[in-house]
Amino acid sequence: MENRLLHIFRNTPLGRETFLQSIYFCSQIGLSLTVYIPLSTKFLMYFENDVVQVDLDNSYLTGPETAEAHARQLIEAAGLRAKFLTPKYFTASTLPDIPTDFDFMCCPRTISDLSSKVGLGYIGPRVRRIVGAARYPVLIPSVAYKPWQSVIVFFGGSSNAVKAFRLGLAISRRSGLPLDLYTQAEGRSRADYREGIEAAGLGQALEESVRHWYFFESGGLEENLYNVPHDALGVVGAFGHGLIRDLLFGSKMEEIQSILPNSLLIVGPKYSARF
Repeated sequence: MENRLLHIFRNTPLGRETFLQSIYFCSQIGLSLTVYIPLSTKFLMYFENDVVQVDLDNSYLTGPETAEAHARQLIEAAGLRAKFLTPKYFTASTLPDIPTDFDFMCCPRTISDLSSKVGLGYIGPRVRRIVGAARYPVLIPSVAYKPWQSVIVFFGGSSNAVKAFRLGLAISRRSGLPLDLYTQAEGRSRADYREGIEAAGLGQALEESVRHWYFFESGGLEENLYNVPHDALGVVGAFGHGLIRDLLFGSKMEEIQSILPNSLLIVGPKYSARF
C-alpha cells in the first residue's frame, strides 16, 4: 500500500505556499497526495481516542469555482500522483467525516483562526488536537515555500524522540538528503544520549547515517537554535499533557516551534510508525 499525505486545500496565495510544500514533501519521499477541497467550514475527524471537529476559517472557501483547477495546475507541474477526496459519510448534512487512515497530514500553524492574525509561536488548538490524537506525523510548513536541503531531528532522549529519530532516518534515506541531530543537553553527557540511541538499536544508524550531531552543553535554546540550517526540515517529538484547554507540546517543543521558522514534522504521542 502506498504512503499518503492529506492536505486541506485553501485557494489563496498563502494556501498556495502551503500546498507547494505538501507537493514538495510528497515528491521528496515518494508519497501520493490526497487533497480535500472543503465545501463548508466544518468537518470531523474520528481518531481512535478522540473526535476532532475542525472549524476552518472562511478563507478556505475562497473561489470554489477555481479551487480544483488551481490545485491541479500545481500538482501536474510537479508530476505528482494525487487524488481529490470526496467525503462518503456525514455526521450531519454540513458536517462531513474526513478519514484518518493516512500516513502524514499537512496543517498550517492554524486552520481555525484568520491567518492574518497568526504569527510564529502560535499553533492553533485544532492543529494541536490533531497532533495529539493522530497516529501519523503532522507537517507544519513554514509560511513561504522553501525546498529543504537536509533533515534535522531534535533529540532529547525520550521514547518519542527515538520515534522522531527513526522517522528522520526514513525521510533522509528516501529523499537522499543528509541527516543531522540536535540536542540541548540538560545536565547529561553526549554518552548518556548515545546510550539511549544504542538501547533502541539505532547505534549503527547514528554512526553511518548522521552527518552532524549539534550537541549543546551551554547556552540557551534560543541562542543555540541559530545553528539549525535555515533550509532543513525539522523532525521533533511532542508530548500531550491533557486537553483541558490546549494540548501542550512539552517545554522544549514549545520553544522550538516558537523560535524556529523552518518547516516542522511533529511526531505526536499516539504516533505509530507506518512509513
